[in-house]
Amino acid sequence: MTEDEARERILTAAEELYYRKGYAAVGMDELRAAAGVSLRRLYALFPAKTDIVAAVLARKHAQWESGLSGTVTDAGDDPRARLLAVYEYLENWFCADDFRGCAFINAFGELGGTNPEVAEIVRTHKASFQEYMAGLVADTGAPAALAAQLSILAEGAQSTAAISKDPSVAVQARGAAEVLIDAAFARA
Repeated sequence: MTEDEARERILTAAEELYYRKGYAAVGMDELRAAAGVSLRRLYALFPAKTDIVAAVLARKHAQWESGLSGTVTDAGDDPRARLLAVYEYLENWFCADDFRGCAFINAFGELGGTNPEVAEIVRTHKASFQEYMAGLVADTGAPAALAAQLSILAEGAQSTAAISKDPSVAVQARGAAEVLIDAAFARA
């Protein structure tokens, strides 16, 4: 097995285990066994658990950005439809059989208080989403404050859907987003 293959196997196993069981609950030996690599190889590629968590979160960030931007692009050129597509993306995600909430919120809840590196990765990811929403809102000509409101709504929907196991939270969030968007246009 090449170094790249071993790395991919480790990250795939880590992503699945961390998301299903939690970051703190998964030890290096369990990860090694799930990935089918030796402990020596695991530590050669990732000297510390934080290195694996950081790599998994980098993958999750890329998946999030790709999925979200793809859904928004598919919504067409209407700026309002593009904003509302964010909640369509959430609904599709919340309906996935393996949905267990936001990997970043989960990581922050488990590790953010004791691991500054993980906390910073999570903050950077969340700031990236805020910036993305700010760009979508700017395209509508609505007041900039709408971006923070819609972002908070999306973040709250993620937590609520994970706890309630109810994907209809995204539909409710979309309805609230429509009210906020309409109010912002009325003020603009």
